[in-house]
Amino acid sequence: MPDTYLGESVKKLGFGLMRLPRVEGGQDFDLEQIKKMVDHFLANGYTYFDTAYVYGGSEEATREALVKRHPRDKYTIASKLNLNAALGGGMGFGGPPQPAAAPPSREEAQKKMLDQFETTLSRLGTDYLDFYLLHGLGGATIKTADDVDAWGFVRSLKEQGRIRHYGLSFHGTPEELDGVFTAHPDAEFVQLQINYLDWEDERVQSGKCYAVARKHNKPVTVMEPIKGGQLANENAVFAKHFKTFDADTSAASWALRFVADLPGLVAILSGMSTYEQLVDNVNTFNGLKPLSDADRKAIADARNVIASVPRVPCTACNYCKDCPQKINIAQMFNLYNDFLVYGEINERMYGMMTGAPSPFNDRTGKPSDCVSCKSCENECPQHIEISSLMEKIAAVAPK
Repeated sequence: MPDTYLGESVKKLGFGLMRLPRVEGGQDFDLEQIKKMVDHFLANGYTYFDTAYVYGGSEEATREALVKRHPRDKYTIASKLNLNAALGGGMGFGGPPQPAAAPPSREEAQKKMLDQFETTLSRLGTDYLDFYLLHGLGGATIKTADDVDAWGFVRSLKEQGRIRHYGLSFHGTPEELDGVFTAHPDAEFVQLQINYLDWEDERVQSGKCYAVARKHNKPVTVMEPIKGGQLANENAVFAKHFKTFDADTSAASWALRFVADLPGLVAILSGMSTYEQLVDNVNTFNGLKPLSDADRKAIADARNVIASVPRVPCTACNYCKDCPQKINIAQMFNLYNDFLVYGEINERMYGMMTGAPSPFNDRTGKPSDCVSCKSCENECPQHIEISSLMEKIAAVAPK
């Protein structure tokens, strides 16, 4: 793929390989469906595939569905170097990072990073990557990358011809991103979380991070354009709002069109989990039209609709943390508020909150475990009727 792939005006749908379909009732990937998705994606002229070392089984599935079945010069692959996993932090798929027992020396770190890179190539069944990213930089990981010279490591891989381009995926503040580009002007591109809901969000600051990338003239790969699928739910309040403007356009299509209207994009990654989702996204991009003023107003109004949804007024003060049933009440309210907006509870997050106890979460009770003792209600400064809300959450929680 020519270097112009990083060109200013490229707008392409990218296949995010983190949420691949699995066989019904099991954990194995549905390879036949994935092959069908890959073939349809390529047949429509799209070429960018995005995976990562910590997306459990994704690199291997990519080898089986893509690399073994299609000429290597007909597509591009992006994967990622996860420093927590490389340096002993143990960040696995869907899990929180854990600190390494002791920081390795720079020489030791370089070897560990090389081991991870070689593993990625082996899993994928290829001898080079088109794009290689330092994974999830932000906060402390920015310093870690500098301490172990991760930038020098990926630079050397490019010099050896083992990767074509290097950059970073980023989860931090605009100020941090500005610092990264100032310190490492050779970074070729950045992957940012951008969608119409996070654009002005004070925590994610999508719009401000994108502005920093533009200031440094760095092409952008977009992740979470549909906010992990949340902006695709046709039963959610915002989807019903969009239907009043265009009854035939999916909620996911609105989200993708918002991002596609931005200049300077390499690819817009959609984590497609079914063939039907892929077809809908491909159709959106095949018939892509610039947003009109009426479209922009519809999206702005959708934000207002989302903001107007009544939510549980929990401030996460954690006065309720001593629940005798070990329910993480504040986190349950966070998940329930998402349900009120998006029409579903995030199953992965719910599973993490109610699974085996860990150093990061020792309160893994389920809402259905609530015995209505109301000790939490006596402590709640917001006077929330917690017990009755636990019943409501239990009724909609994943089984």
